Amino acid sequence: MSGDAPLTGRKVLAIAVAAFGVVIAANLVLAWQAVGTFPGTETANSYVASQRYDADRAAQQALGWRAEVAHAAGVLTLALTDAQGRPAPVAALAATLGRPTHRRDDFVPGFLYDAGSFRAAVALAPGVWHLRIEARAADGAVFRQRLVIRIAEGGG
Repeated sequence: MSGDAPLTGRKVLAIAVAAFGVVIAANLVLAWQAVGTFPGTETANSYVASQRYDADRAAQQALGWRAEVAHAAGVLTLALTDAQGRPAPVAALAATLGRPTHRRDDFVPGFLYDAGSFRAAVALAPGVWHLRIEARAADGAVFRQRLVIRIAEGGG
């Protein structure tokens, strides 16, 4: 090290500024990505939703419905059953399928009623998917649920 320039205050300052600059830049990039890919909302106005929560929950529990979802051979199957295990009398169904971390891949599957369940031709990439359903009974009671679907690598 006989031919090296001495370590001066300016070099130490430059090293410190460069190190902190890299850390700050990395944090900004990660924060930007986090905010851009996760919507962070479940409901537009949580106060309004909370005012009806207990009544909505009681109405849903009174229905006694149960939901199950499966995905095989490119077909998404949603079974809604009543308390006796029979197909639930669904008057209207709305569903959205998407990833849990962002809304970019969200779409509405084209469900058709077939032999007691709803089926839609859907090709899913590997990973975790959420099916958010809202089924309405003839009396207007609403059944809401979020169902988790896990697709293994090569299982789309």
